[in-house]
Amino acid sequence: MDETRTSRGQIPGLDSPVPVLHRLPGVLQDDEFLQRFVRAFDDGYAPIFATLDSLWSYFDPHLAPEDFLAFLAAWVGVELDDSWDLAQRRAVIARAAQVHRRRGTARGIQEALSLGLGVEVEVRDSGGCVWSQRPDGDLPGVAQPHVAVRIRAADPASVDTRRVDALLEATKPAHVAHSFVVNKEGKP
Repeated sequence: MDETRTSRGQIPGLDSPVPVLHRLPGVLQDDEFLQRFVRAFDDGYAPIFATLDSLWSYFDPHLAPEDFLAFLAAWVGVELDDSWDLAQRRAVIARAAQVHRRRGTARGIQEALSLGLGVEVEVRDSGGCVWSQRPDGDLPGVAQPHVAVRIRAADPASVDTRRVDALLEATKPAHVAHSFVVNKEGKP
């Protein structure tokens, strides 16, 4: 069994904020056997009360226990990558709602790639709204929508191109083609 799961809430000497003994009638509170008997309930209830008292922290990605992050990630629609360290997992989960709000836009793609890869990203798209003042007139811009991504990394070989492709597929509109290039930091 996972060590973190067996130890959660089992804090030695943790007292219950609501002892069962104090809820009993006064006549029963003086009984030594009953005092020992209900103390076992207090030992069982104390971790439950401690968890409920701090339940709000379970829903904050910066404070949640590490083994709870997978639940939070699923809740906000994030697929966690095993290569991410704990700080990056927390950051991705914390920013997920903002990234989802901009999903499909150049800024949303840039934020998702920057968070997911931990590198500098530049996104250019051919998109926008095209219209003409005259019926049957020529439309401005490029006919085929396309997203071009430039990734700048200290070590370009360390960037997982399959991960980049998967992130692009997940964040760009389905009908839009994409391409990307990985350059060394500082190079255009």
